Order: sequence, then structure tokens, then C-alpha cells
Amino acid sequence: MRRFVRRDDGQSLIELALILPAVMIFLIFGLVELGTLLSDDMTMASASREGARLGGALVNGGGTLGCSAGQSPNASTVDMNIVAAVERVLTGNGTRIKLSDVSQIRIWKATATGAETSGLVNVWNYQLNGGPTVDGQPLDFVQQSQPWQPCARNNVTPVDSIGVTVVYTYRAQTPLRFFMPYFNTIGIADHTVMALNVSR
Repeated sequence: MRRFVRRDDGQSLIELALILPAVMIFLIFGLVELGTLLSDDMTMASASREGARLGGALVNGGGTLGCSAGQSPNASTVDMNIVAAVERVLTGNGTRIKLSDVSQIRIWKATATGAETSGLVNVWNYQLNGGPTVDGQPLDFVQQSQPWQPCARNNVTPVDSIGVTVVYTYRAQTPLRFFMPYFNTIGIADHTVMALNVSR
């Protein structure tokens, strides 16, 4: 019996039996987090794309281009409708996005390379039911700045391009967040650039 106790033939097997389940659990949690993160990123991409598409369609508020009296008569509603379109995608069926984790929506004039034009970025920050009312529903985003006025957006050749950025904080869903705090808050910023629809 003493000789049997001193043998270590099964030691590796016992160590593997103790370690393997922990490794498998970490792998499974990691895959769940990665899948959820990718799903949220696709939702952000869809939201920014829908905002840019609507911004391209609404252009400068219709009517004669310009910011003088009688020009671009619906310009004051353009940006709020863009934000409403983004919000509809974020809160649509099948999404798990919490609007409170979307810190900002940015509407901006794009450069030729698709970057933000300095000084021409309209910022909307999250505030529950704090924004203007669109289609009978208050927006959950409040306008902080609007240096790029819709009535100044050019849809005559060469047309301006509009960019929409959605800034989001991903929060981990599995217990992995307790062991690796980095996964608890990951910043995502997704943007789309589209040319404004040309006047005919």
C-alpha cells in the first residue's frame, strides 16, 4: 500500500481533470463575449449607415439651397430626423443595445478622404427623453452643438458628404468581466459617410 501511495502515475491525469474545465469555461465565456461584441458592432454600423442614408436624402431641408429667409425651409428638422433614424435602429427588434451606453451621435461634414472636417461636427449627447420630439416620441439625445448647419449643406455638384458616428460603450455579459476588467467597458465608435443626394 505504501508503494502505491508514493507512485505518481495518475498525477498528470488529475491535474488535467482539474485545469481543463476552467480553461474550457474561459474559452466559452470568451467566445460568448466576442459574439456579443460583434453583434453590437454590427448594430452600430447599421445605425450609422441609416443615419447617413437619411442625412443624404434630407440634404439641406429642401427648397432653395441656402440659409437666408425662405431657403431650405425644413432645415431645422434635418438633424433631429437623422438622430431619430439612428435611435430607431438601436432600439429595434432583436437588438440588445442599451441607449444609456450610447454616449454620443456625431453628424459631420466629411473631407475628401472621409474624415471629420474640423469645426463642422454636430454633437448629440445621450439624455433620456431630453431631446426634441419626432413623430410623437421624444428623442433620447440632446443637441450640444451644431456648427454645420443643414441649410449650408451643398447638394449641387460637387456635393458635400455627410458622416454619422455612433459612440458606444460595450459592457461584458459573462462572469469574465470579474476576472478580466478590460472586457467590462470597451469603447466602440462606428461611422458611415455618404454623399448628399444631388439636386436635379
